[in-house]
Amino acid sequence: MLLTTAAAALAPVLAACGADSASKEPKKPAEPTVQITPNIENNATGVAVDKVVKVEVAKGRLDEVMLTGAKGTKVRGTITEDGLRWSAGEVLEPTASYTLTVTATGDDGLQQKSETTFSTEDLGLDRQTFPSIAPLDGETVGVGMPIIVTYDLPVKNKAAFEKKMLVESTPKQEGSWYWVSDKEAHYRPRTYWQANSTINVKLKINSVPAGGGIFGQKDREITFKTGDAHIYRANAQTHQMDVFKNGQKIKTIPITTGKEGFVTRSGVKVIIEKFKRKTMNSETIGINEGDREYYNMEGVKWAMRLTFSGEFIHGAPWSVAQQGHANVSHGCTGMSDENAKFLYDMTRRGDVVETVGTNRQMTFSNGWGDWNTSYDEYRAGSALA
Repeated sequence: MLLTTAAAALAPVLAACGADSASKEPKKPAEPTVQITPNIENNATGVAVDKVVKVEVAKGRLDEVMLTGAKGTKVRGTITEDGLRWSAGEVLEPTASYTLTVTATGDDGLQQKSETTFSTEDLGLDRQTFPSIAPLDGETVGVGMPIIVTYDLPVKNKAAFEKKMLVESTPKQEGSWYWVSDKEAHYRPRTYWQANSTINVKLKINSVPAGGGIFGQKDREITFKTGDAHIYRANAQTHQMDVFKNGQKIKTIPITTGKEGFVTRSGVKVIIEKFKRKTMNSETIGINEGDREYYNMEGVKWAMRLTFSGEFIHGAPWSVAQQGHANVSHGCTGMSDENAKFLYDMTRRGDVVETVGTNRQMTFSNGWGDWNTSYDEYRAGSALA
């Protein structure tokens, strides 16, 4: 009787144990789950170019992420220290094919590899703005030289672009961008560049939205240097120009400046370009043949442009008798050929001419007039101000 009761009592237990064993299945491996941002499906087309590709993993760690473009070009990127995220270091190129290869290891130690191929939207040149830069890469310029970036298509989204327009100087010098227009931005330091500086300019604007359906076309980078600090101080009242090199006056040159009706502009000017010989014709400033002020002089020596409107420093052998005594020119700063050659030989574009003594002021847009405004006003012209 006791055995029967005991067996009955055990049966349900045995039955229960058997049922549990049958219902339990082996645990599946904890496979890593990979998420790509933006959400790109394999063989996708027309992916937006202003996107940064990112990869995240759950239930595992990223071992390697490779994003390769045309001809196997690798897009740089970084995996976070915890191995959970990867981000590309740049946005995508237009009209390009990419392959994204992700290798990850799950929490169970099993490795998984996936590959996604996609292509970006097709942008014609009418939807891409290209930057040109002055000075030129490797050029040595004067301490007054602004950095000038010119875009071939308008930039409406200036703040987004300016965040990617980087300037580094050695030694370090504070500076600011100033947007002249939708197509032109200038950069200058608070004061003139220090002599013998090195300046690096990086425009990381590739595929950055410029507004109006336009994107940055290409990243660009240049490095230029400043030479000795050349400052030329011209006084229209004393008819003299003092020439300074690195703060030391090295020469005083007798000059003549603009006569009444053609007064030379006072203010800070920057040498724009140089000519060993230059034809000067008054028609370029609106004085036509037949006017008593008309002139057409070929082969004027040692000419250096100061303004877009036609002010130059140049040799003027015809006015040597007046140089140092009177103002007889049509606005240019004239001197003997000997003195003009001396100045020409030492001058680089970007060297500074400070003119005083007249009631006609230099303007920002007539040449590289960036120094004719306070630094606070200049900085207010930044899109990030």
